[in-house]
Parts: sequence; structure tokens; C-alpha cells
Amino acid sequence: MGQGLMQRITIFLLIVVSLFSAVSIHSNPAVQAQGPVQARVTTDRLAIRMRPGINASPLGTIPLDTVVNITGREDQQGNGGIWVYGSPESGSPTGWMLSDYLRFSPDFVMNNLPVLTVEGVASNTGGTNPAPSNPSNPPAEVPAGGLSGRTTGLVNFRSGPSTSAGIIAGLGANTLVVLNGRNGDGTWLQAVYNGQTGWLFASLVSVSGNKNSLPVVPGTETAPAPTTNSTTSSTGPVSAPAAAYSSANLRVFSYGAHVSSFAHPDLMRYAGMTWAKVQIRYGRGQDPSSVAGTINDAHAKGFRILLGVVGFPADINGGEAYFDDYAKFVAGLAGLGADAIEVWNEPNIDREWPTGQIDPARYTQLLARAYNAIKSTNPGTIVISAAPAPTGAESAFGRERVWNDNTYVAGMAAAGAGRYMDCVGAHYNEGIVSPRQTSGDPRDNYYTRYFYGMVNTYYNAIRKPVCFTELGYLTPEGYGNLPGAFGWAVNTTVAQQAQWVADAIRLARSSGKVPLVIIWNMDFTGTFGDDPMGGYALIRPDGSCPACDRLAGR
Repeated sequence: MGQGLMQRITIFLLIVVSLFSAVSIHSNPAVQAQGPVQARVTTDRLAIRMRPGINASPLGTIPLDTVVNITGREDQQGNGGIWVYGSPESGSPTGWMLSDYLRFSPDFVMNNLPVLTVEGVASNTGGTNPAPSNPSNPPAEVPAGGLSGRTTGLVNFRSGPSTSAGIIAGLGANTLVVLNGRNGDGTWLQAVYNGQTGWLFASLVSVSGNKNSLPVVPGTETAPAPTTNSTTSSTGPVSAPAAAYSSANLRVFSYGAHVSSFAHPDLMRYAGMTWAKVQIRYGRGQDPSSVAGTINDAHAKGFRILLGVVGFPADINGGEAYFDDYAKFVAGLAGLGADAIEVWNEPNIDREWPTGQIDPARYTQLLARAYNAIKSTNPGTIVISAAPAPTGAESAFGRERVWNDNTYVAGMAAAGAGRYMDCVGAHYNEGIVSPRQTSGDPRDNYYTRYFYGMVNTYYNAIRKPVCFTELGYLTPEGYGNLPGAFGWAVNTTVAQQAQWVADAIRLARSSGKVPLVIIWNMDFTGTFGDDPMGGYALIRPDGSCPACDRLAGR
């Protein structure tokens, strides 16, 4: 009799727990059945919480290296990061986890996870987040001039052709839709699903025919740039040619390192790297074929190659003719298979641009010529604008010698530079605190001290993805004294460098704003003049690479 009572109590408790779970989150089991995304825990103990947010009640913790199955994400700001919903492979507990402490596969895209409804929480798109929709519903009849489509993965069905547009529903893989239009460059497709009209990112839809045969929806045409604009540089009006077509792919987060050689490909792969960067100092009249060996070597070892191409400051005085020569050179590199090109380097300081002529509008002229030449040769080559030097020294030295990087990027935006890049370049190399911090630097709270300060400043200024073409932490361990100007890093240890580099990669991956990070650097040694390049290197003087271990999740 007592045993029967206990069985009834147990069943009752199981029903209560089941009901509690049902009202805590509204997620569609049909979408979960499509197959969860797997990730691995990268911290010693990861809390799984009842709701997204660091103050939410914990349901339990899981240890380092646990494999978890993720079925959705939130769409909120201010919760300490991006929270995802899932459970360990063991099956319990199921709840919300902070994505910063999870390592996903290299081809994972956070925005492809469906947005799950959290009861009583409004989404960023207004109202309540819709639950992922059931992909089994058949589409409506295809009208004349339309096409049928099928989603190839989890994708958000949005109210407009932009990742900032509101989410109507999250669609699972193999969802059938009717396609009746596209935007001007064909990157978004207008679709009908369950009687609602919205937009899907084109690369996540398998189309029954030629997507370019779909009519362009009025108001979504690619806006042509005017032949001139009113921006004036120190040398006169800035020409603003129409931007060429780009098919560059920045939808998948990836990272790599700046290398002095390709001597460590196995170690780079172990650390999860798929990119290598090499800087080229372009001399007028140089043949692009001089760089072919570098491109081919990277590809032969299985890496994509970013070439940072910077000329000599004095050559800028050659004016339009020099800009055309530079553009011809970088176009040649694109033709040889360069996967990405950074157009110049730190043009906001007189080490890289002539004293007295530093001008973001003038730089935009060079960028526009280079972009169009590159895209005309190879539309898939990623074009990154020159990363400015992160600095607040403008008031001390004057704009003859230096512009603060935030004012320089704002000047680029005002000159229309956003039309001529796939990504805005950034350098972050003066950190002495964790990239997770947004305050607490002992020097001051100037935004360049912080990883998030750089990401948000650049993204908000120009509204383009941010590509870090240099991101590194300096430590003197193994090298001795640092040059005087770099004394701020005297207390940074190799262990901190390793942890902070790995954390920065995780934060960039989950930010939704940073598709590419190049770590500064992999294997430089010693000091070059007053620049302690070896102190930034991941490979230390004793041959070890603690940061590689951290990046590999070990």
C-alpha cells in the first residue's frame, strides 16, 4: 500500500516538473527534431540556468569538455552575453547556458539558431519572440514568375532583407517556402510561409531555379552611389564611384594569425586556425606575381590568406596615378587567389601616411579604387578597410601627425567608405585586462583599452562587420625588459596572454559583429626597433604555445 502511494507521488511530481518546463520556455519540438547543434564546454564549471541571465536560478553545473546539444537562443541584450538553450548529452539538466563558454564547430553561425520564446520577456524585435515554426507545413502554390525553395538549415524568417529586421519565425531545416522576389544584389529572398510574407538569407535556401530570375522587390534595389559627393578632403572633392558587386562570404566566423613564415601549420591547425596573414610593403611598379608564392604556400598548407598591402607614405604624393597603380596591384593579387586584402595599414598616423595629409576622405578615394579593381577581378575576395592605429593622441600631437581612430573611422563613414568594404579593419593590441572587462584598466577607461570598446565603437560608426586584422596581448615573459613605450604590459604573464586570446576569440565568435580575427602574432621573434613583436607572439622563446592549448580547448 505504501509502495503504491509512493509511485503515485512520483508520477505526480514528474507531471509537475513537465508542466513547469512547458511554461518556462515555448520551443517547438518539431524544430528540435531537426537535430541539435553540438558544442563543448570551455570552462571548469558551466552553470545551466532556468532563464537567460547571470542572475537566473541555476539548475545545475556541467564540467569542462562536456558536449552539449543546443536547440535555440535568446534575442536579448544586457544579459551578459548571448544565451543558448540546450542540455548535456547525458540529457539533464536542460536550460540556458552562456555561449561565451561554449566552443562550436568552425562553420557555426549563431544567428542560424532559432530564437526561442522566454515567457514574459520581450524580444529586441518588439513583442514576444516567436517560437521556431514547424517545418512540415506545405507551402502555398507557386505563382507565375515565382520559385519554390527549401531551407538548408535553421534560419530566421524576417520582416525585411536585413539581419536587423524583426524575426517573424525561426524555420527549421528543409522547410518549404514560396519565393516571389529578391533584393537588389540577390543576398535576400522574399518568401511566403504559412500565409506570411517575409525574407530569408539567400545562402540558406535551396532554390528550384535561378534566383536572379525573381523580380527585385521595389525599395530593396542596391542604391547606386553618386558620381560625386560633397565631402571635401585636404586635396579637394572626393570622387565616389559606384561600388562593384561583391560575393565575399563573411557569414561564418573564423580566425587565424599573422605569420612571419609558414613553419607551424600543424600547430595553427591544432589551435583551430584557418587563416594566415602576411603584410606586403608595396613598391610602385611591383608585379603582383612577386606575391604568388606566398598565396600558393598558404593554400597548399590548407589556410586562407589575408594580405595586408601597404605602400610607402611618400608615394601617396603621386596622387590619382599612384592610387590607380596601387589598385592595379591589389587586383592582381585577387586574381592570383588572395582570399582577403586589407587596403593599407594605420592611415591615421604619419608613420604610414604623409605628415600633414592624414585625411579619412582622401583614404576613401584609395579604398574605392582598390575595392572596385579587386571586385572586378575576383568578387569573392574579401576587402577590408585599413585598420587605424588605436590611439587617443590627437590632442597631444595634432592632426598633422595623428587622428584618433574613432574620429578617423567616423570620417571614413562620412566620406562613404562603407560602400567600398566588406569589413571594417580594426587593431586591438594594447590590452592589459581580460577582454570580458569593460572597465577597470589601471591606466584609464579610454575605449581602446577594451575589446568591447573597440568592437562597439567601430561597428556603430560605420555599421559594417568588424574584422580584427591584429588582435594580441603583449607579455615580456622570456624576453626581459620591454621598450619604454610598451612598459604598460610589464605585468602581463604568458598565462594571461593565453587566456585572454582564447577569450577574445570566443567573444568575437558570439558577438554577431566580428566575422574574422587575425591574432597578432604567431611566430615573430625579438624586438624590431622599438616594437617588441616577439612579446606578442603565441609561440614563446622556449617553443611552447600556451595560447594554442587554450584555443584548442585544452
